[in-house]
Amino acid sequence: MISRRTLLKTSAAAAALPLLPAIGRAGSSWRDAAEASPLIYLTPIQSNGAESRCQAEIWFASVDGAMYVVTAAEAWRAEAVRQGLSGARIWIGDVGPWRGADGKYKALPAVDARASLEADAAVHSQVLEAMGAKYSAEWDTWGPRFRNGLADGTRVMLKYEPTA
Repeated sequence: MISRRTLLKTSAAAAALPLLPAIGRAGSSWRDAAEASPLIYLTPIQSNGAESRCQAEIWFASVDGAMYVVTAAEAWRAEAVRQGLSGARIWIGDVGPWRGADGKYKALPAVDARASLEADAAVHSQVLEAMGAKYSAEWDTWGPRFRNGLADGTRVMLKYEPTA
């Protein structure tokens, strides 16, 4: 059986091959990396400026200069925003599940961002459409989960606006 991660990595790698040289060049930006990457790793920034222990790889969509994720309403990244911890650090790429990556994702292109809850239904629709195109191989399963979760409140959409 092919796992979700294997399918995603294979299809994203094929689509991203022409873009990969740009990621390593001096002067390339997080936007270059985001175009080529199927995942981001993110962590909220604590009030003392330290990275949270909550770090995860997650699907995302870039829309109008911001990165959006859909996550469980009770996830720490969502709770952090509700508690006013709007700072976040985002690494862009895919080195496997963060717990097994031994910090390798911290060598990926990175950006600091301001996080907020996104409640606008029109933005939800636009972002879900972008995610559907990006993750088309699995969207028949995950699209309804994201859409229904946003509708019933079990999921939230977070907007990350880069600060640099």
